[in-house]
Amino acid sequence: ALIAIPLIYVVLSSLNSDLGVARGEFFPSSFSLENYANIWTTIGLGKGIANSLIVAGSAAVVSAAVALATAYVFVRFRFFGRVTIMRGLLVVQSVPGTLMVLPVFVVFASAGSYLGITVIGTLWGLFLTYLTFTLPFSTWVMVTYLRGLPKELEEAARIDGASNLMILLKVVLPLSWPGVMVSAIFAFLLGWNDVLFASVMTNSDTQTAAIALQVFGSTQQSGTLPLYGQMMAASLVCAVPVILLFLMFQRYLVSGLTSGAVKG
Repeated sequence: ALIAIPLIYVVLSSLNSDLGVARGEFFPSSFSLENYANIWTTIGLGKGIANSLIVAGSAAVVSAAVALATAYVFVRFRFFGRVTIMRGLLVVQSVPGTLMVLPVFVVFASAGSYLGITVIGTLWGLFLTYLTFTLPFSTWVMVTYLRGLPKELEEAARIDGASNLMILLKVVLPLSWPGVMVSAIFAFLLGWNDVLFASVMTNSDTQTAAIALQVFGSTQQSGTLPLYGQMMAASLVCAVPVILLFLMFQRYLVSGLTSGAVKG
């Protein structure tokens, strides 16, 4: 009830008029889809959602792929500094993001000046920012998962003449789909829900959906009658991609989380 009641209120408010929401109506006196039609012009939500899908999706795919290869090296090979690097990833993961906003901004701004390229305000700059925070978590997820995979399958493939790359692609990857999906989904969520880094790394052309909602909400604070209905509708629209993602990959997500917890 604690979760459902606020969610139901958001849905009903998105179908209500702004005046009705301001009056405190829980059930609308009249239902209308006008708010869902207006948000695309009032907020410019389409561009924000497209930018979020590009950045968060790219970060999820690249992070999962790199994390799988990195975790495979950590789990199956022994080399000097292996434990130190893994502990370093854990330390990086534990650093609060608020402490890294200014250093990341300064590094990217300085790199842009030295290299003569624009980093701040671009989608690929925001992609690199997310990648620095998603890789440590994704790597540890895959390390935990790969530790539970039997080595005998890899040894049999190596006897048949398969190289390390072929073993990774043909043996480890098919067995690791649940773990890969877990790391990819969490990386996607980090990029999709982020407001902190996107607020300093983007401009009006590259802003994400979260920033579009933030800007729209802040501009409504000084209005005589805020567009409550459109704010609720925009929030629900931004939640749809995440809901669809969980519904599509729910089986992999549950399997990956439980397997990692038991086998770790």
